[in-house]
Amino acid sequence: MSANIAVRAGRGTAAGRRSTPRRIVPADWLAVIATFVLVVGAWEAIVRIWDVSEIVLPPPSMIAQSLYDGLVHGTFLANLRYTLTETVLGFLIAAVLGIGLGALVSEVRWIRRAIYPYIVAFQTVPKIALAPLLVIWFGFGMTSKVIVAVTVAFFPIIVNTIEGLQNTEQQRVDMIRAMGAGRVETFRRVKLPSALPYIFAGLDAAIVLSLLGAVVGEFMGARAGLGNQILTFNAVLDISGSFAVLVLLSLIGYLLHLILVLVQRRVVFWTKVSSTSSGV
Repeated sequence: MSANIAVRAGRGTAAGRRSTPRRIVPADWLAVIATFVLVVGAWEAIVRIWDVSEIVLPPPSMIAQSLYDGLVHGTFLANLRYTLTETVLGFLIAAVLGIGLGALVSEVRWIRRAIYPYIVAFQTVPKIALAPLLVIWFGFGMTSKVIVAVTVAFFPIIVNTIEGLQNTEQQRVDMIRAMGAGRVETFRRVKLPSALPYIFAGLDAAIVLSLLGAVVGEFMGARAGLGNQILTFNAVLDISGSFAVLVLLSLIGYLLHLILVLVQRRVVFWTKVSSTSSGV
């Protein structure tokens, strides 16, 4: 049904078959560090040599100083806690709704026919267009930002849940039913474990999208948060501060991705999980 839009988690994965996780070799780290040094060094040199205004493009050294000042002496940590709370709440709600509704859509035919077209239609609506309405309806507090995060993160989870459940090997389903298992038992012992790689692929995409949704909601109107911090810096032309917040958001997004990868390695231990992969 949704093969063209689902985040693929890999076919042919069978429970009980272990794959060795991808090992990060030193050459990988060297490549990452070399790329970082090359890009940052070139950026710093171009800005200094051509005397580019810091209002247009601040040098990395100034951005690093702004990041340090914001974390140690400024309001970055308080705003970060606010944005992270919105992100985690939005992600958890989207995960519960996406997995639960995805299971119902996959297992109950009349629900699939009645609801799934509306889910796809809702996904085509630009979430940035909904954000101002949600702020008007639910206020400038945390609630509206959590709802924006949920709307952004919900779709990849439900699509991958449906895709994973529908791609369960029919032979395994027939085998456990021949042993007398009912519908619930078949779902719990066969279909759900088979769908877990797909579900985690959707969760991987959703955790980053939740962060983006929370920040977009803060752009529309908020009392705190990193998105609100960016607007404040832009208003006073503190471009290095804005870049510092963007760097912080990038680090937090990657950290959330790594945490989810570690959880996946524990739960879906029979599949190969790479920390450098992303569902986005």
